[in-house]
Amino acid sequence: MQEHDFRKLLDKYLNGTITEEEKRLLDEFEEKLTSEDDSLHFINEAAKSREKKRIWDKVKAGTVSHTASKRGWKVAVAAAAIITGLLSGGYFYFYNSGLFTGKAIPENAITLELEDGSLRIIEENGSLAITGNDGSVIGRQKGKEIVYSGGDGTGDLKYNTLKVPYGKTFELRLSDGTRAYLNAGSSLKYPVRFLKGRDRSVYITGEAFLEVEKDSLHPFIVVTDNVNIRVLGTKFNISAYPEDETSDVVLVEGAVSLYEAGKQYDPSNVVVLKPGFKGSFNKKEKKISREQVTTSLYTSWMEGELIFRNMSFGNIIKKLERHYNVSIVNENKELAVKKFNANFGTQPIEKVLQELKVNYGIDYEIDETDVMIK
Repeated sequence: MQEHDFRKLLDKYLNGTITEEEKRLLDEFEEKLTSEDDSLHFINEAAKSREKKRIWDKVKAGTVSHTASKRGWKVAVAAAAIITGLLSGGYFYFYNSGLFTGKAIPENAITLELEDGSLRIIEENGSLAITGNDGSVIGRQKGKEIVYSGGDGTGDLKYNTLKVPYGKTFELRLSDGTRAYLNAGSSLKYPVRFLKGRDRSVYITGEAFLEVEKDSLHPFIVVTDNVNIRVLGTKFNISAYPEDETSDVVLVEGAVSLYEAGKQYDPSNVVVLKPGFKGSFNKKEKKISREQVTTSLYTSWMEGELIFRNMSFGNIIKKLERHYNVSIVNENKELAVKKFNANFGTQPIEKVLQELKVNYGIDYEIDETDVMIK
């Protein structure tokens, strides 16, 4: 979990607007956090001081929802205390689903976790040799892409995990030739080499566009927290952010089968998509629905564009936060469920907010990377 993700969830809790899914994420993070060593720190003193004042101001103002549970209040106060406490030694850093200790990781860094658990910082315009435990080169970074060497592996599967923070994107070419384009706030765990006779399984959190290399003998399986996607060779977009109410798969080319995560693949009990269709897994209802869509609306992020069609303002906020690496708090509750149409290219967040104000009368305040919708 990134720092601003945590701040956003805590803000929503204190404002009484947090959803059940977001509350679950906050609970899970608190449990993980309290299980770690108590010498952990915030990324730096300035950030810690800002959060101390901001969060405790809200706590003192009594902004917690009266309907909040005692357990929830305990979570909020414990989390606030962790941030604002006078800790000593080391650093503390929130980053996607991991906690890093020791040497500080830059807040907006792309990271690669190697098979031995060590981390490498990936510079977007850099060049880097990726090595295995035996020191052999298994891949190379070339600017905004990492390309892994071809060929089948032997023995046990060995994994790397690429994590891309908010505000950035990155590309991978796996050892079988499959290309993966990762959107902001996403991670992909994958074998450095696939094994002959085994399915090609990868694990995604967030959003990615995949161009899967055809191999009829080795099905390609994308595993998310809620839904799995089984393909032989195809192009599709998967959006599986933990905080979203649905996980969505949009098929551009080929065919894919969707089935609930944790269940065995059964050809007679899957949802099959054809090109131009979207499959959505509703996390609350545990059901997969299917509808025909314009695929370019869901892949425009690869060109740095954001296209919203009949989308709720609440979902638009999430996408803007990821794309621009900002934190947006919406104090206009009625606005959250209203639906809008909008197109944005490469303009800065200030320009986007101004266009929303001119076209829809949406008022706001912005302070660096913190946005307040009135």
